[in-house]
Amino acid sequence: MQKIFLKTLNRKKMNTKIKKEELIITNKELVFQNEEKEKRAAELIIANTELAFQNKEKEKRAAELIIANKELAFQNEEKEKRAAELIIANTELAFQNEEKEKRAAELIIANTELVFQNTEKEKRAAELIIANKELAFQNEEKEKRAAELIIANNELAFQNEEKEKRAAELIIANNELAFQNLEKEKRAAELIIANNELAFQNEEKEKQATELIMANLELKKAEEYQKEYIKGLEEMMFMTSHKVRQPVANILGLSYLLDQTINSPDEHIQFLNHIKQSALILDSFTKELTLFISHLEQKGKNKKHA
Repeated sequence: MQKIFLKTLNRKKMNTKIKKEELIITNKELVFQNEEKEKRAAELIIANTELAFQNKEKEKRAAELIIANKELAFQNEEKEKRAAELIIANTELAFQNEEKEKRAAELIIANTELVFQNTEKEKRAAELIIANKELAFQNEEKEKRAAELIIANNELAFQNEEKEKRAAELIIANNELAFQNLEKEKRAAELIIANNELAFQNEEKEKQATELIMANLELKKAEEYQKEYIKGLEEMMFMTSHKVRQPVANILGLSYLLDQTINSPDEHIQFLNHIKQSALILDSFTKELTLFISHLEQKGKNKKHA
């Protein structure tokens, strides 16, 4: 009986010792799990900080979009001003072309008058030649017809008077011709000045057209960058609302179960593994989101430099 009692007592001591050792192991596991839980809580705080930082960055990008829209509106206004200036320039060019055509018509009329006057001058020269021939004939007739000398002298005097009149008319015609030549030179000079002004205005028009083309190209680049940036923001919002929500919900649900239930250490370990897996998913998405934002910014820089 004593041996049986001793064996029973030894068994109880062994069981007590085993239970103490199990309690020690359990306490160590609980301490380890609490430390892991604190680490996960710290990681969650860091993740929330990064998420807040990303939200601030998102607000900055939205502000930049507003500024870009204002710049786009300003560029559209500048484009309309340039178009109005081109319309005014075209109107002035049309007016100058009309003035040029009027002056060309005046030159044609002046040239026609000059040709007419030259023709009249040639006629009068021919008349003078005929008069000289008649004078020579009359001199011959004077020698032959002495009786007709008085009549011939009277006719000669008359002819001399006509000759003087025609000579005076030739002088007046020459003066008019010189005046018309001066007027023609003045008109030619005015035409040269008008042509120079027209060439200068054409150059200005080409410069303004080139500036309009460059402004349109920059405007198209800005519109394309804005569309891509808005699309990227929409994708980022979609990713944030779907990929972040699930792991955060898992972490919150498991934390609530840990606070509300007292189960075996295996269940605690399983809960902690689920929390760790959700935190890793959240961390992976955070890196993916960072890479996505960097890629979006790089695309925007490339669009601006292109």
